[in-house]
Amino acid sequence: MNSDSDLQIAGDILEVPHLLQAPREHPSTVAEFVGLARSIAADRSQWEHLVQYDATSRWYHRLRTGPGYEVWLLSWVPGQGSGLHDHGRSSGVFTVVQGALTERTERGTRALGAGTQQVFAPGYVHEVVNDSLEPAISLHVYYPGLTEMPMHVMRCAASRPQEPGDVVTA
Repeated sequence: MNSDSDLQIAGDILEVPHLLQAPREHPSTVAEFVGLARSIAADRSQWEHLVQYDATSRWYHRLRTGPGYEVWLLSWVPGQGSGLHDHGRSSGVFTVVQGALTERTERGTRALGAGTQQVFAPGYVHEVVNDSLEPAISLHVYYPGLTEMPMHVMRCAASRPQEPGDVVTA
């Protein structure tokens, strides 16, 4: 009687080409876009020599394009932020590759250290800020390519009159 423990494969399975799926030239799933961002972030030789820091505005550089997507590299000096925005019809993933950033959404604030990735869908509203004392670098993949970045106004409880049923915290 055979059991799973009796099953053995002779030789190296990676030597059997018909069992392997060819890697895609360009990503098409969320997982593949996350993998693309992760692999580019890990290969500093692709982007490190391009990074610039600008004290007057956030620096950004389109690093790569593919069918329907773009990869952007951004630098953030202390105090710089994106403002509250969404990415129009684009989905995306961003990775902090150096330093630390803070992401603010209607759900709260999240610290993003080096290696942290955030995936977002169209309509995701957030603000990204470098609240630290050191410069930061992030890598962003947008699908489809970024064509708009609508800005939003931050809504907070202090900006409107208190209404019955409001919860106020100190």
